[in-house]
Amino acid sequence: MESIVECVPNISEGRDIEKIERITDSIAGIPGCAVLGIEPDADYNRTVITIAGRPESVEKAAFILISKAIDEIDMRLHHGEHPRLGSVDVCPFIPLRGVTMEQCSSMAMRLAEKVAEKCNVPTYLYGEAALHDDKKLLSTIRKGQYEGLQARMSDGQTDHLDSTRYPDFGPKEWNERISKSGAITIGSRGILVAYNVNIDEKDASVAKKIGSLVRSSGRLIKNIDGRKMRVPGMLTLVQGMGVTLESHGISQVSMNLRDVEKCPMHVAYEACKTLASDHGIQAPGSELVGLVPLQAMLESGRWYAPEGVSDDEELVKAAIEGLGLSQLDEFIANERIIEWAVSKAVAQ
Repeated sequence: MESIVECVPNISEGRDIEKIERITDSIAGIPGCAVLGIEPDADYNRTVITIAGRPESVEKAAFILISKAIDEIDMRLHHGEHPRLGSVDVCPFIPLRGVTMEQCSSMAMRLAEKVAEKCNVPTYLYGEAALHDDKKLLSTIRKGQYEGLQARMSDGQTDHLDSTRYPDFGPKEWNERISKSGAITIGSRGILVAYNVNIDEKDASVAKKIGSLVRSSGRLIKNIDGRKMRVPGMLTLVQGMGVTLESHGISQVSMNLRDVEKCPMHVAYEACKTLASDHGIQAPGSELVGLVPLQAMLESGRWYAPEGVSDDEELVKAAIEGLGLSQLDEFIANERIIEWAVSKAVAQ
């Protein structure tokens, strides 16, 4: 396979396994692409789905999956820890091999137009596919979340700028269809690593403090007159927040490492770990959501492995152990490292 693109739809359902299976089964058996991962999270009430293969096949699969998710998920009933805007909160295309970012952006635009037209729901473009610089960041588009969408699309009060307020395609006025589906965000980006550090506390009080310290945007500080200033965070190109993980009785610093070369996983982990230690709390492990590039695992493996180790499998093993990636669930490298998983899937 000369060209490989990855697509990572995040659907707003992480608890109803039968519903998740109906959505993912809708794209089973599409020639030229494969579902590499299905990761539901009950606390976030969100499932991360990883698809990879030939560009045309992946684009087809993404449309079918989004359409099915819109039919299955009712956002009026949705509650979860993770920010979200609609039934498919985000659907990015990522170039892996023989595909350019421009091609992925074109795929995102075609899909956003098609979903808006065929499903009659609002769609936003973000990342490298954004039609306006103000819409590049997912967090900007998602501001106010689903609960603020009705005011955003009507004459209600909203903090959104005119450049970010309205969808790029589809209806711009609130209706019953939108109240069920919410809005769908589609885009293109480089490889982003969704990475969570486990914090040994139940209420996320320390995890929230750590999140505000490590994320690139840092903290917003106000004085007694109401004037504001922003103090930058510790890490480069990182989004982060603290959340509770009730099913495990712990909390997490939930992060997006937007450029894992500039902020490797072990840097993020060790930063969170030392900040937790300052509060007398342990950070005994971490969690990857979705798949991860081999190079990112090797980079962290070099930190944790004895000096001189160069074998890929040994470095991956060192990364898994050093980052505590199997604390919550077993980390299976052949299924979670992008290059290894794609090679296995497309060969079948």
